[in-house]
Amino acid sequence: MHSRQFARPVSIFVGLGFPHAVGSAREAFELLNDWSSGGRGPVHEAAIDACRAALACECDDETARQAFEAFARASGILAPEMPAAIEQPAGDESTAA
Repeated sequence: MHSRQFARPVSIFVGLGFPHAVGSAREAFELLNDWSSGGRGPVHEAAIDACRAALACECDDETARQAFEAFARASGILAPEMPAAIEQPAGDESTAA
């Protein structure tokens, strides 16, 4: 089993609504495996199967990422993507006018 990073993390809300970036199939699999909020349905099963397959090198990480993102969206925990201006580190004036 491998644990490569997703090309782009999936941001979800956890706990009291704090954003958390899920950055790998292993992390997504662990979250899905522990999932109890709202029950488990077909979207959950598809996501956990995709993450398990990615960990076993039976599919690519992007497939697992997309399945996990679909699960997060269906479960209402997908956090909106931040605009590039917000993600820019403080003090980086390369895009300043």
